[in-house]
Amino acid sequence: MSVLRTPDSCFENLSGFPFEPRYLEIHDDDLGPLRIHYVDEGPRDGPVILCLHGEPTWSYLYRKMIPVFSAAGFRALAPDLVGFGRSDKPSERADFSYRKHVQWMADWIEAAGVQEITLLGQDWGGLIGLRLVAEHPDRFARFSLSNTGLPTGDHAVSEAFHRWRRFSQEDPDFDTGFIVNLFGHGDLTDDEVQAYRAPFPADEFKAGARQFPVLVPTAPDDPASEDNRKAWKALMQWEKPALMCFSDSDPIMAGGDKPFLKLVPGTQGQPHITLKGRHFIQEEDGENWSRAVINWIRG
Repeated sequence: MSVLRTPDSCFENLSGFPFEPRYLEIHDDDLGPLRIHYVDEGPRDGPVILCLHGEPTWSYLYRKMIPVFSAAGFRALAPDLVGFGRSDKPSERADFSYRKHVQWMADWIEAAGVQEITLLGQDWGGLIGLRLVAEHPDRFARFSLSNTGLPTGDHAVSEAFHRWRRFSQEDPDFDTGFIVNLFGHGDLTDDEVQAYRAPFPADEFKAGARQFPVLVPTAPDDPASEDNRKAWKALMQWEKPALMCFSDSDPIMAGGDKPFLKLVPGTQGQPHITLKGRHFIQEEDGENWSRAVINWIRG
């Protein structure tokens, strides 16, 4: 087993991403020390907004939202998941599991020493973030979701997801910049596309990104299914605020807000909104998601 680290030179002069890189180290029993990169902007004593990205992105995805939060007096934290961005990258796909991703982020939160967290979760940022909320509820004050879910394998997933998973396993290049552009409106600049490619200078850096789609529980006996069922039981008792900000044109997660609105008590009476865009809503309508969260917390 080995752990790779993308050279700093890959991240030079990124478009629209002026944030100073910060790092915390956690320990994995199998892999040893793992360095996790994160963005930390805004006043250190401001209310904490935790922005969790998904597949196959990194904290760059939140670059338009972070300044909105920091200008409003909030502390925006955006870590790169292990295997992504400037964080360390285990080289073998077997090194990654859903449970490990949750534990790595739980360890990072403990190392960061933050409390009263407002979680923003999209894509795998929700799959991981909701487990964190369910397993460490005292750390979280509220959560807001967009284009995500918490699957248990007990219900069929969309054909669009199955097509995506087949593509992720069969495509020889797995061009992460192309993928982010594909699931948006296709209007990223060349510099922005390159920024999404930056963490993965060669195929051996992509083990985590390749593995993510097969970690989504799609059958009742999936290794993560029981843990997600336990998380749903906790969320069904969640009475702190929960805000849904799903988009109007996501080909994969359309309607994904409905189970939360039906089953999570904290969603009742909240100012839910519909954002305009496809899957990676941070690119297309992220500023409105930020403003909705700011007004929601202040209100």
